[in-house]
Amino acid sequence: MQITNNLTSWLEDSKESDFPIQNIPFGIASTKDTAARPFSRIGDHGIDLAAMADHGFFDNLEIDDLNVFYQDTLNDFISLGKPTTNKVRERIAELFSKDNIELNDNVEAKKAIIFSVDELIMAMPVHVGDYTDFYSSIEHATNVGMMFRDPDKALLPNWKHIPVGYHGRSSSIVISGTPIHRPYGQTKKNDEELPSYGASRLVDFELEMGFVLGKQTQLGEQIPIDNAEDHIFGLVIFNDLSARDIQKWEYVPLGPFLGKSFGSVISPWIVTMEALSQFKVKGPVQEPKVLPYLEHDGKHNLDVELEVHINTGKSMNKVCHSNMKYLYWSMAQQLTHHAVNGCNMNVGDMCASGTISGPTEDSYGSMLELAWKGTKPLKMQDGSERTFIQDNDTVIMKAYAQNDEVRIGFGDVSCKILAAK
Repeated sequence: MQITNNLTSWLEDSKESDFPIQNIPFGIASTKDTAARPFSRIGDHGIDLAAMADHGFFDNLEIDDLNVFYQDTLNDFISLGKPTTNKVRERIAELFSKDNIELNDNVEAKKAIIFSVDELIMAMPVHVGDYTDFYSSIEHATNVGMMFRDPDKALLPNWKHIPVGYHGRSSSIVISGTPIHRPYGQTKKNDEELPSYGASRLVDFELEMGFVLGKQTQLGEQIPIDNAEDHIFGLVIFNDLSARDIQKWEYVPLGPFLGKSFGSVISPWIVTMEALSQFKVKGPVQEPKVLPYLEHDGKHNLDVELEVHINTGKSMNKVCHSNMKYLYWSMAQQLTHHAVNGCNMNVGDMCASGTISGPTEDSYGSMLELAWKGTKPLKMQDGSERTFIQDNDTVIMKAYAQNDEVRIGFGDVSCKILAAK
């Protein structure tokens, strides 16, 4: 069935929910009685896909191996390909649509399939084999360049020609709610002759979105720009934690290392490209003109509202409101450039956008920018101030796309920063 904006569900749902029947995201969860396995979600209800398979609700979808619904990651499910995973989304929407009684009248099946989200213990949705972080916001790149280089030459010469990125550490990507300890490393203050070892003093968040790859490619295979979005299964919110003082000392000449690998945190539900398709918009005008392999016309950015809140333990504070539409380099351009040299991709690999900053000061996507390298402290509602993240602060990021008819959201991603061990 077609998932339209006027579709409603027999499950009770708030109009302000991030997860209406039009969303149907995918995640991995366990309960007190079941092992981790694939779930979807409508409103505040988790939907056990293994239980749906047990009761035969996927029997007519021509899925050769229903074992994909009993795995503790979504990799095998995603590997089925979009024609099949889209059929699963549509089947879930069909069964939970308001006038469908096939599941609603089956008391035994409903009891096995439907859970309160409060009962779910969320886990990493995919095994992330490889992770690449891009640097795709021109506002963020300009701000950083103004702080640390010549303000008149804030962007490096290559920035408007290639989607700059680096290969990150997939092992330290964790699920929302995982606390992260302040990292140790080498730092060097400007007035010091030699570096010192100790805990980072300048822990920061970076507001990013991550996309999960849905197709495998072979070594030597490129991904043409017109096909790139077909290789993207869906998106998550991505908090790329950064230790600015460690990063500053280490990044020349090879780029980020320990300042970026101590923890990145993602939201638990992967929202599919199909659920977000109606929120596509044109990206910024790219001048100078990009090389032909990166050219694509039309709507390839996403109008997704982004928020960052800091919970100090005494007050909740909204510190940033940005939007994914500001990204200079689209996801398709990022992925196409990534593979242009023949780098092979695997299902479950993750690419992050880089910090998403907008044109106004309140839309800057990091404390480095919001407090402008520590010179403009942010006042919290409890009277305290922040230039960077303090111990026991919890950073909460939210993301949603919304029009007059429907809201498609990601929930949130939260991470508490603990003192160094």
